[in-house]
Amino acid sequence: MKLANTLSLSTAALSLALLAPQLARSQGASSMNTPDASGDSAAAQQEAKQMVPAEVHLARALDARKARQGDQFEAILDSKVHLADGTELTHGTVLVGKIVTDEMQSGGNSQLALQFTEAKLRDGKVVPIDAMIAGISGPSVSTGYSENNEGPADWSPSSLQVDEIGVVPHVDLHSRVAGPDSGVLVSSTKDDVKLAAGSRMTLAIAARNAQTSGGA
Repeated sequence: MKLANTLSLSTAALSLALLAPQLARSQGASSMNTPDASGDSAAAQQEAKQMVPAEVHLARALDARKARQGDQFEAILDSKVHLADGTELTHGTVLVGKIVTDEMQSGGNSQLALQFTEAKLRDGKVVPIDAMIAGISGPSVSTGYSENNEGPADWSPSSLQVDEIGVVPHVDLHSRVAGPDSGVLVSSTKDDVKLAAGSRMTLAIAARNAQTSGGA
């Protein structure tokens, strides 16, 4: 019995010795094929430094089942914002966005991806923008901001990504600086993704020509 155990252990040890180089090569190949996120992270950090927080409210309701890819939507700036390039966006400035994906069925759940593209100034000038949706809340009677305010401060350049569960009832928010869109809303149930008119969003925003790398 002792001899059998010794032979068994010797065979196992030999097998491990033979497999070790293969495992090492496999692990090496795996690490080489894994994307290095350090470059993306550095680019996002640089882009975030050009962004400032802003708060807006939706001019009209958004409904994933009724929206179509390419449809435009508008949000109204609740307070004055100074962009990093010196552009001033006054209270009431209209931010224009578009639906980049309409209702997508991912595991049966409704999704809605949004992308802010430009700000329409009161003098008629249009400023291309990049924006990340940092937060969403339901509509309120009063925004609580005035022309003299410089905007909310609940976003900072250290916040490169948002994954918030239940940002509004049964809807989760996923967004990131330098992402392909401003944010994706995903239903946590089988219900439709809807945002009521007047719903408020906190954004991280910058003039597109102020970015050091491509954003949303």
